[in-house]
Amino acid sequence: MNIDVSAFLRRASISPNSLTPQRCGAGRGGHGDDRLVIVTEAPRSLTLTANLRPAALDARRGVVRLHPEVFTALDLRPGDPVTLTGRRTTAGIAALAESGASRALLYADDLVLGNLGTRDGGQVTVAPAPARAARTVTLTGPAEIQAAVSPEMLRLALLGKVVTVGDNVSLMPQDVAPANNVRGLLEAARRSLSNTIGYGFTSALVTVTEAEPDGAALVTMDTVVAWQGGQTTHEPGTVGAPTAAPVSAPAVDDLPGLRNQAHDLAELLDLGFHHGEVLAKLGTTVSLGVLITGPAGSGKSTLVKAVASAVGAEVTVLWAPELAAMTNDDAATRLRSVAGKIQIPGVLVIADVEALAPRTSPGPLATVFRQVIRGLLRDGVAVVCTTSHPETVDPNLRSPGLLEHEIGVPLPDAAMRREQLAVLTRGMPLADDVRLDEIAGRTPGFVAADLSALIREAGVRAALRQKSTRHDPQVTMADFDGALEVVRPTSMAESSLELGGLTLDDVGDMVAVKEVLTESVLWPLSYPDAFARLGVEPPRGVLLYGPPGCGKTFLVKALAGTGKANVLSVKGAELLSKWVGESERAVRELFRRAREAAPTLVFLDEVDALAPVRGQATDGGTTDRVVAALLTELDGVESLRNVIVIGATNRPDLVDPAMLRPGRLERLIYVPPPDAAARAEILRAAAKNVPLAADVNLDRLARKLDGFSAADCAALIREAALAAMRESLEASTVTAAHVSAARERVRPSLDPDQVAWLAAYAEQQAAR
Repeated sequence: MNIDVSAFLRRASISPNSLTPQRCGAGRGGHGDDRLVIVTEAPRSLTLTANLRPAALDARRGVVRLHPEVFTALDLRPGDPVTLTGRRTTAGIAALAESGASRALLYADDLVLGNLGTRDGGQVTVAPAPARAARTVTLTGPAEIQAAVSPEMLRLALLGKVVTVGDNVSLMPQDVAPANNVRGLLEAARRSLSNTIGYGFTSALVTVTEAEPDGAALVTMDTVVAWQGGQTTHEPGTVGAPTAAPVSAPAVDDLPGLRNQAHDLAELLDLGFHHGEVLAKLGTTVSLGVLITGPAGSGKSTLVKAVASAVGAEVTVLWAPELAAMTNDDAATRLRSVAGKIQIPGVLVIADVEALAPRTSPGPLATVFRQVIRGLLRDGVAVVCTTSHPETVDPNLRSPGLLEHEIGVPLPDAAMRREQLAVLTRGMPLADDVRLDEIAGRTPGFVAADLSALIREAGVRAALRQKSTRHDPQVTMADFDGALEVVRPTSMAESSLELGGLTLDDVGDMVAVKEVLTESVLWPLSYPDAFARLGVEPPRGVLLYGPPGCGKTFLVKALAGTGKANVLSVKGAELLSKWVGESERAVRELFRRAREAAPTLVFLDEVDALAPVRGQATDGGTTDRVVAALLTELDGVESLRNVIVIGATNRPDLVDPAMLRPGRLERLIYVPPPDAAARAEILRAAAKNVPLAADVNLDRLARKLDGFSAADCAALIREAALAAMRESLEASTVTAAHVSAARERVRPSLDPDQVAWLAAYAEQQAAR
């Protein structure tokens, strides 16, 4: 492959390293001239300028993005490994840069630049790297990460990454062009990491201390991954039991909120292990098969370890996704091998069991798995399976003789979180201003793993702030405030709104609307005892309707910020799927996550697309089934405790009437277009951080903005600031002239006919 790169090098200002002049002979397809070419058989490298601008999917995943012409010049393909040299040498995965990218730049994230020892703007030499699979990789990391993350889970987190000795690598699984056969494994790894160490896994780093072969090495499923001086995965081709290093189990008293569950499990194990003669005299037996369900990261495996330690039983832990990644024969052999080595009293823990025994399409391995469980239970071994998604587990596992007992781990409430924080911060020097009660109140939806990540983040911030302090460093409330801005509950990792610290005080005007929303939404979340005392059920949901751009979504954000609640936001069409059953499953999953993260606001934007009037759709009945699923969740058997549903629409007449009955979206709240006084308040709120000159009169301006929605008013202020910047990048104030220039660009978006129709609809509702 001969490429004329002289023009390319001139355009890109790239300095060539190891570019060899070759004469293009006719045998190579050339014309016999002396152009500078890159011969594909010869080593090549190019020196580019580092640019800190990673794509969203690349963050902390060891990916660098290059211009297509760089790919051509270096004879690379997307997904190929590359060697990167700055102050030190590292490696990465090459991916195509977005359109409009510079030929002279290498786009990377902070982790890659840190491994290079290079800053943004530094010079980096890029060269193709041989695609060599790593035979062994040894890593080290924080003690709590090493204790919680198994080598098998660590291997999946590194799968598809290219590592070199001395690199810092994250636990974020590789998302850039993964092979189809590992996509499910990567998703399982992400879910299990969230279960184990909470959302903090996205920022955790580990360091490569040894790797074989030397240089850039690609982590595969055959790579033996080990913690330095600790646990290791099994050798490729072997099926031995996991060599888990002993980890000290916590005391049951250190599991606030799980003491009742621990008591039930301890009674069962103690009876089965130590009181068999009593059972024999009574002519009965006890099954030691248990399924533990609960939110991700709530401490299910920790509960088993603590109870097993209390009753004197040895624990063997297997991670179901790692077994599911093997061939059926290898997985079955390993499962039987592990089972054969367990001594009584012993407990086999299968984490994330849905990977081995899925509800849909269980394979031959699921049958072998049930046989092994049945045999272990018959021999007197306890088998405990854990899952965060009980609805996806094969129901055959709950058959008599298998997992007969089920224990649920609840989502912690504020009092329980306060106890957990007290336990987790027991060894942390806290400043006098740290108020654990306040932190517990500000962490709805947080489970034990999330609280642990929060405390770890606060400790890191305190350490960075007090690096030079030799005596008595402390963690302050400000450190926790900063940690709360970045650590989110595991259950809210997706479909959440960014609140940005909004409260109802930031909403201009809308006094009547805010009053109704406070009674319908905030009171049930803030004063559940009052509703219980009066014997009434709080409203399940409300419907916000009004012209577009008048602040419906903004109101929801402000409500969540005021009520310290989590928000799950879904646009109507996002839940719809052409596959039969998928839309209903998405609805069930949405409300399951809402219950786990309670107190929660479920915001259904464009609800008219999700729940239109039944019997009129032409989509094969999909929306009719979705409406039925929504009605079941809103007013079904399972209670929506501390969950409020808010729908928003511009066309309330298109929403199925059954959705608007009592017990569902029973309160209809009209969000009208702002009048002059409201527009003035909105302008003031939008200009809160904008330096307005003295000649800008917002009240007079508001009176001239007929037909402007709340979004239009905010856009006007934003455009005025941009007009000031166009005039001078050194501008310090926004003047009336800038506002006038913005008026020429920003036009009113409200449709008078639509506004009149919505106002008439609101009057009809008020008259009922």
